[in-house]
Amino acid sequence: MDAKDRKDLRDRPIRTFGRTGGRALSPRQQTLFETRLGHWRVPAPLPPRLDPQDLFITTGPVWLEIGFGGGEHLVAQAAAHPGTGFIGCEPFVEGVAKAIAGIEDNGLKNVRLWPDDARLLLEALAPGSVERVFVLFPDPWPKRRQQKRRLVQPAFTAALAQVLMPGGQVRFATDVASYADEALLAFAGGGLFEWTATCADDWRRPPKDHVTTRYETKKLGDCAPVWLDFRRV
Repeated sequence: MDAKDRKDLRDRPIRTFGRTGGRALSPRQQTLFETRLGHWRVPAPLPPRLDPQDLFITTGPVWLEIGFGGGEHLVAQAAAHPGTGFIGCEPFVEGVAKAIAGIEDNGLKNVRLWPDDARLLLEALAPGSVERVFVLFPDPWPKRRQQKRRLVQPAFTAALAQVLMPGGQVRFATDVASYADEALLAFAGGGLFEWTATCADDWRRPPKDHVTTRYETKKLGDCAPVWLDFRRV
């Protein structure tokens, strides 16, 4: 490895997600992934400035979910808000295949998928083009030496602030206490967002419009779920 290769590795963003493949897909999932992903995905390569409105027939607002897992929340929210365009980011192949199945089983037209690092999409999205963002139970990287891989860092919240319109909303949820503390500091400590909680139940109870995810039901964390809603100032 020469000096240029070593510099390229140093400049590459730290990977915030684990493996992208796991169990073998079912025959239907494999077929959907191979034949329908191209229809639903955000086109690649990404342009320097992507207006997400160009991805949808609707001219309504655009919401973004980062790390949609099995797609339960993404599909349910899209079904409940047919006039809103939804972009879901998830690098895990099985999750993408499940989301495609959910989109097609529910006859949805207002969803697009980005099966790669969400930070690449954030770099491309036009400023102020997104109304709402969900980051629900991202990989907690629980070991201390791993925590530098957590998605929510000051650079990430700054990127979200760039693509959100003024007054735009972010919902972050985790069941790992240290991650909740870090996220609160990253979002509310930079002057770009304000925490909207007015009482303890605002962060201790699921919001009324929340859709329970498969990961959430596993209760793998070290605390009850924490819900943090922020508003772009």
